[in-house]
Amino acid sequence: LKCDAVVSGISAGPGTVNFTINRELLAKTVLQQVLKDGSEYGVKSELFSAVPRQKAVIEFSSPNIAKKFHIGHLRSTIIGNFIANLKIALGHEVTRINYLGDWGMQFGLLGVGFQRFGNKEKLESSPLQHLFEVYVQINKAAKDENTKKLAKDFFRKLEERDEQTLSLWKQFRDFSIEEYIRIYERLGVHFDEYSGESFYQEKAQKVLKVLEDKGLLQKTTEGTGIVDLSEEKDLSSFSTVMRSDGTSLYITRQFLVIFFRDLAAAIDRMNKHSWDTMIYVTDKSQSNHFQHLFQILKLMGYDWAERCQHVSFGLVQGMKTRRGEVIFLEDVLNEVRSRMLQNMASAKTTKEIEDPMETAEKVGLAALIIQDFRALLSSDYQFSWDRALQSRGDTGVFLQYTHARLHSLEQMHGNEQVTDVNVACLQEPDAISILQHLLRYDEVLYRSSQDLQPKHIVSYLLTLSHLAAVAHKTLPVKGSTPELAQARLRLFQAARLVLANGMKLLGITPVTQM
Repeated sequence: LKCDAVVSGISAGPGTVNFTINRELLAKTVLQQVLKDGSEYGVKSELFSAVPRQKAVIEFSSPNIAKKFHIGHLRSTIIGNFIANLKIALGHEVTRINYLGDWGMQFGLLGVGFQRFGNKEKLESSPLQHLFEVYVQINKAAKDENTKKLAKDFFRKLEERDEQTLSLWKQFRDFSIEEYIRIYERLGVHFDEYSGESFYQEKAQKVLKVLEDKGLLQKTTEGTGIVDLSEEKDLSSFSTVMRSDGTSLYITRQFLVIFFRDLAAAIDRMNKHSWDTMIYVTDKSQSNHFQHLFQILKLMGYDWAERCQHVSFGLVQGMKTRRGEVIFLEDVLNEVRSRMLQNMASAKTTKEIEDPMETAEKVGLAALIIQDFRALLSSDYQFSWDRALQSRGDTGVFLQYTHARLHSLEQMHGNEQVTDVNVACLQEPDAISILQHLLRYDEVLYRSSQDLQPKHIVSYLLTLSHLAAVAHKTLPVKGSTPELAQARLRLFQAARLVLANGMKLLGITPVTQM
């Protein structure tokens, strides 16, 4: 075996042959590639050359109007956003859909409640808060037979498209969406389409007719409607889709999403978007529902059901604010911002920054996202504010701190940057460790693109930040010879670029001051 331009040394050990890579070539190749590709570094890798560009529809977040936006919705929102970001970075075409819980008997109650306790001004100024308060009040009175009857009448009018009733429902929906959009902006999340259960009233009836026409809907002796999902057609596996009183069943999918509407929505999206893959992001308690949904679509003759995917996630315990239970997403965002502001004010390293509120929000969000994304998505975990907001250790705060530190290093020495830098002098073990790690970024992106798990990217970025923190101490820019200072500056610049790219994929906005 002979050495060449790539391999600089070969030696035999006990039962091994050891190759040493030309370190000058490593430094030149990696840094040149990172600085040339910029935000596209990693995604241009040959690993992705054989991956076809696809159209993807992703349904995520999906809160219920007038009900709590609980922590499960937050998980769905940040996970769906990550999957969308990753797919877009890899060149796929993505449609982000928010499928709202905007229909059902609760709107009968809400309508009656609003007629009793509602306030137009409050509805316009803080719709989510006001509708929730109205819903809580009317729920207390819901045991009363008269209230029940009024709620049924209101919902019946809604289904019959009574103008006045529909107008009030539309206000609930429109004002709520406006407020959701404002809150999603704080999260750095947007949607291409706000859909909802209300869109699929008539189409759901057509789905029922198709199931009947194809002989897929069977009646049990009790009069319950079921669809046989077993291969042997022996009812060893079936899905119950109708109650014996003729109303479609609220299958086990949480938040009472009616089964036929989900079937109708899937078919409608295929007609509208001609997607290659459709992904639903919800908690794992709904796995059964989606399994049945995809099986029924296939029985109806839709082979594309095989390209539907349910990305499920575990439950979070212990997410409380200082005031108690989390009711709205905004409670979480305000809490994380105020705690982060407090931490920043008491930290000795915090410099004077232009907009402390905005910085605290971005750093706090990074803390939430990293705590959530560190393990497999299907894992349940215990939430801890103290653990999430630590500035040392494997946290989002540490990632933001590393990014800000590397950015200020560039700012401090940036005016000395020259184009012709000899990076071959980067021979120290701590420099080589960073270069080798940067070289692996495409592999990590590939793994996450295959299983849609953000933990690979999180783990990679935390390691990169630890390596950069060590090198920051052992490879000083200040006081080094101009040639070495420039080479080290390039190394830190490349590390910061890849760190920022990865953070953005996860839904984190990197800060430049902290």
